[in-house]
Amino acid sequence: MDERRRVVADGPVPKHLQLRQILEAMITGELRPDAPIPSERELMAAHHVSRMTVREAIGQLVTEGRLYRVRGKGTFVAAPRVDSMLELTSFTEDMRRRGHAPSTVVLRSVELVPPVAIRQALELTASQTAYRIERLRIADGIPMALENGWYAAEPAPGLLDRDLGGSLYSILARSYGVVIDGAKQTLRSEIADAQTARILGVAAGSPLLVLDRTSTASGRPVEQITSWYRGDRYQVHIDLARASDAGRVPWHR
Repeated sequence: MDERRRVVADGPVPKHLQLRQILEAMITGELRPDAPIPSERELMAAHHVSRMTVREAIGQLVTEGRLYRVRGKGTFVAAPRVDSMLELTSFTEDMRRRGHAPSTVVLRSVELVPPVAIRQALELTASQTAYRIERLRIADGIPMALENGWYAAEPAPGLLDRDLGGSLYSILARSYGVVIDGAKQTLRSEIADAQTARILGVAAGSPLLVLDRTSTASGRPVEQITSWYRGDRYQVHIDLARASDAGRVPWHR
């Protein structure tokens, strides 16, 4: 049966859940990412349901990131989100491991004395310089994240003369013997300002996932980076354990 014409009937399953199942079948089987779904009026007529039922079904899928709304234009199919684990790895390595094709656009690369907060994070003196490298990270041709990274210059002379379009972690390890082996990272949310939205290809005010990381090599801080990820394209998985279980010795009778 054509899912676009299936009638929602009274029964034990609420009508909004029946309509949700119909919409999910469209999303997975008929419509490509960024394709519009039928209008509210069309869904009401095709499935004999109220506007409230339509809005409830669509609203659930929008909240879950399966659909997205554009004011004045309608509701569209969202592209699948890229999954990532919070692990000590580069964007390039992470995307390749998960079957995506990564690419990078270098927006800025310069050596200068960093602001006080960056100097403190990298444990630099007032006169020491660092590399500021700003990059747009892309997966499967879709802008995914904007990175603003600072790297201690002293252990990596000439870094800016190298190809910065791949994994900086690989460059640091292979060319300078600087192996990133530890990091402290925080996770927060922001809304996109006009400039960040333009770079990432989203509307101003869109939700962003922000990761702040200070990375070390042999105990020495070498990287301070902030990454703004698109909330509609990226999600993070975190494995957690109860604090009381950490390091617990199995008990045997």
